[in-house]
Amino acid sequence: MVKRTPLIAGNWKMNLNLAESDSLIASVGEAIGGLEQVEVLVAPPFTSLAHVKKSIGRFKIFLAGQNMHEELSGAFTGEISAAMLLEAGCTHVILGHSERRSLFQETDQRINNKAVAAIKAGLVPIVCIGETLEEREAGRTFEIVRTQLNGSLRDFKAQKQLPKVLVLAYEPVWAIGTGKTASPEQAQEVHLIIRAWLKEHFGGPSAEATRILYGGSVKSDNIKELMAQADIDGALVGGASLKAGTFIPIIKYQ
Repeated sequence: MVKRTPLIAGNWKMNLNLAESDSLIASVGEAIGGLEQVEVLVAPPFTSLAHVKKSIGRFKIFLAGQNMHEELSGAFTGEISAAMLLEAGCTHVILGHSERRSLFQETDQRINNKAVAAIKAGLVPIVCIGETLEEREAGRTFEIVRTQLNGSLRDFKAQKQLPKVLVLAYEPVWAIGTGKTASPEQAQEVHLIIRAWLKEHFGGPSAEATRILYGGSVKSDNIKELMAQADIDGALVGGASLKAGTFIPIIKYQ
């Protein structure tokens, strides 16, 4: 079996000023010194990226954009390109977060285009998928997840080749910022379905090598159980990633 290195990613969303970012990075960086068995990533607002990259310095922390446009440049007011993320020091980019899907009406096709553009540019895409509460209660979780995978990874599926670096994140919409969390068993069940879908379309080796994160009210008191599941390879953390006191225990599964 392929050993997948866990990834703990902090999505800061529209939070933290420069001083707060510096303080958080310093605390997290010092706390994870010598920690080799897990990768750590932060995704600050666009205006903080270059500053946070300098703050990271020698620390082993990856930097991600929270979104990007699929075009390299052009008349797209308010948008940012993959090249701009790279110039700011990013190695990763979060795509298709549920807030982008629901608040900004991003479609699977759009996310597919962005994922292709990210790979071409040399960024690692973290592609998010997940169902709403209504969809779960209607028994449509697996259907929705498969539909989002088919659409969001359409071009890779057509080529029958999944980029080795691509990361998936399952984030049930009903558990994001609500305090509700899918039980470890519920999360594992969906992660297993995702891995089965990957095996079906890209083969066993790709399915085994692809990291699948869980996102949705991840906290220090549930991270250990979540990470004990066979197909959960890390976490996409929201609110708990904004303070060292809550983020560091998650990174260390404490």
